[in-house]
Amino acid sequence: MQFHILSFEGPDAYARAGGLATRVEGLSQALAKLRFETHLWFVGDPGLPGHEEEGDLHLHRWAQWVSRHHPNGVYDGEEGKRLEYAASLPPYLLHEVLMPHLESGGGAVVIAEEWHTAAALLHLAELLRRARVMDRVSLLWNANNTFGFERIAWEDLSRVSRVTTVSRYMRQRMWARGVDPLVIPNGLSADAFDPPDSDALAALRAHLRDRTVFTKMARWDADKRWLTAIDIVADTKVRGWRPLLIARGGLEPYGEEVLASARAAGLRVARRRNEAHLPSLLASLSDVQDIDVVSLESPVTPAGRRVLFRGSAAVLANSAHEPFGLVGLETMAAGGIACTGATGEEYALPSYNALVLEAGTASEFAASFQRLRQSPRESAAMRRAARSTALRYSWPRIVERVLLPRLEALPERSLGSLPS
Repeated sequence: MQFHILSFEGPDAYARAGGLATRVEGLSQALAKLRFETHLWFVGDPGLPGHEEEGDLHLHRWAQWVSRHHPNGVYDGEEGKRLEYAASLPPYLLHEVLMPHLESGGGAVVIAEEWHTAAALLHLAELLRRARVMDRVSLLWNANNTFGFERIAWEDLSRVSRVTTVSRYMRQRMWARGVDPLVIPNGLSADAFDPPDSDALAALRAHLRDRTVFTKMARWDADKRWLTAIDIVADTKVRGWRPLLIARGGLEPYGEEVLASARAAGLRVARRRNEAHLPSLLASLSDVQDIDVVSLESPVTPAGRRVLFRGSAAVLANSAHEPFGLVGLETMAAGGIACTGATGEEYALPSYNALVLEAGTASEFAASFQRLRQSPRESAAMRRAARSTALRYSWPRIVERVLLPRLEALPERSLGSLPS
């Protein structure tokens, strides 16, 4: 059985823009570790090889000839890349990879991610039909968010593929589009469960030992409730908790509005840039005693994220619209306290393994968080429960217990023998 994952984002720094890169990297690695021949087709770094093999995992950097003219990441020149991806990838995938495998008696699964790949999947389906091999290939299209829904030919897509999504919340959002998707949740890669660097964690706590540290990592977007985070900092400052918000947004202009709101609320704001290693991250947080909000303007490595998630009093992962909530789950895997919203974060159980905000107000947060401040034992129990929950969402477990059984149950496909 071959697996092919179609995605704009991927593991290269050039191709990383959000949770989609984390998803496809973790999913492809988990499939490859189960000894499935796995191909990830993504819009990768134009300066790296077009094809690389890592055991059973094949990385294909597509549309590099377009990306060379757009050096600012995967979504620079987005529409041109999308059109090229849809036009040129399906014929190559069919003739160079799929057909030799199918002619030798194999089967294949193609999982396309997000609206950018919908046209490519429709093109591939038509080529498979003409080649009379549709019965040997199972096509899935997955929605991680509602972005681009207005640009999708839903009737055509539902006719040729099984539509999936990442949470029951997203499933309900998609009913309005006339589809009833399967729910296959996101997972976490193995490194999400690595213990935070003990020396870095001790140094962070020493630097900020008299502060109540909050961390928030998300796009600068109103749906991510950044203004609520600012309200929480202002409210807890009035309460005398000496808060510090460590904020990592993106390149979106809304970030300036958020930081301006912080200043208008009387909060002191600092910007920090750091190198991609832990000592540099710690150095950027070593002189913030008079600061209320520090905006990190450089990427934070996975090791740095684990230190911040574990070392914070709470990670503000609450959103107004959250299809799944990967940051909250990553926080729980690191043994941190996640504060989520109440949309797609179905793994979050209020006051058991996370703080869950229904109203999304600063006063609601303070009431919930006050209990943890007053009871270190309850805080420790929540951290243990959080990590135990996150372990159930490792990618190997999701693949073996959810994805493969779903594939076996798909009608009208000859998928061969899949492990139970």
